[in-house]
Amino acid sequence: MPEPRPGQLMSREMAEQPEVLRRLLDEGASPIREVAGRIAARRPRFVLLTARGTSDNAALYAKYLLEILLGLPCGLTSMSTTTAYGARPDLTDCLVIAVSQSGGSPDLVASTTAAREAGAITLAVTNNADSPLAAAGEYHVDVLAGPERALPATKTYTAELLALYLLVEGLRSNGPAPAAARLPELAARILAREEEVRTLAGRYRFAERMVITSRGYGYPTAKEAALKLMETSYIPALSYSGADLLHGPLAMVDNVSPVIAIVTDGRGGEALRPVLDRLRDRGADLVVIGPPLQAEAASAGFALPTEGVPEELQPILEILPLQRLAYEITLARGQDPDAPRALAKVTRTR
Repeated sequence: MPEPRPGQLMSREMAEQPEVLRRLLDEGASPIREVAGRIAARRPRFVLLTARGTSDNAALYAKYLLEILLGLPCGLTSMSTTTAYGARPDLTDCLVIAVSQSGGSPDLVASTTAAREAGAITLAVTNNADSPLAAAGEYHVDVLAGPERALPATKTYTAELLALYLLVEGLRSNGPAPAAARLPELAARILAREEEVRTLAGRYRFAERMVITSRGYGYPTAKEAALKLMETSYIPALSYSGADLLHGPLAMVDNVSPVIAIVTDGRGGEALRPVLDRLRDRGADLVVIGPPLQAEAASAGFALPTEGVPEELQPILEILPLQRLAYEITLARGQDPDAPRALAKVTRTR
């Protein structure tokens, strides 16, 4: 049999994303609404989100959804307070959401078990209904992405985003989420633009570092894009909220510094505009991923079909060209994105 091509698995799994999104809408939406209805009936007073790596970026997205759409205060947990230090806070009436593709990390399982014992309502969001984490949570949501063999997570990330969006919509109204119906078709259109991303990747083949920035709903996308670049191409990629970038790190940006700005079509994008102006003033090599007017006004960019897509759903589309960008840069640098060095599919932290 011929040797598999470098990146073959990652490429295949990126291409599966429109179908994964469609499956989740067709088969997963009703079970998620049912879980959301049961949780809503218990009226949690705040939410804690627990995750690692890519799933941590999905959890950050959920934090924006829950605080903006539901007005629920949220926090991202430090699992070591429970697993290493043995802290046992009173979590009565708290909703703890643990997000994990594999559902196999011991610290996630242990912290979810401890949260349940401390009185929390616990929900596991995984791509493995038979996982230890799914068993540890009182409730479970299956993101239905199917097996993911490439080490860099792609389809499980976008499935987590959509599942979390459907959960929040279920908590808000327990009705259908029609705004998400166009996502599979729009995702397919974006993924078909491979050549456009390949051309863009040529800018970064010899990059020594990169900065990725956004605000609002786009900030989790910036963090996930930076993670994908680091774990596949080994380029040090620094992700910043646009506001944080102005508070010091802007000093490292000069006229040879590559910067990718993710501009959501909405309030987050509006808040990012002063940051873009400062980056242009410093002569940064700026690429914009966002709505056509913003992308076309930049020296280089990738225009997203955001018209009619609510700002809170745009991260599911924003990450797609950035996944492909990490893949193309990695191939251009002579590496295999399917098998980054020193990584395993299940990270067994404690």
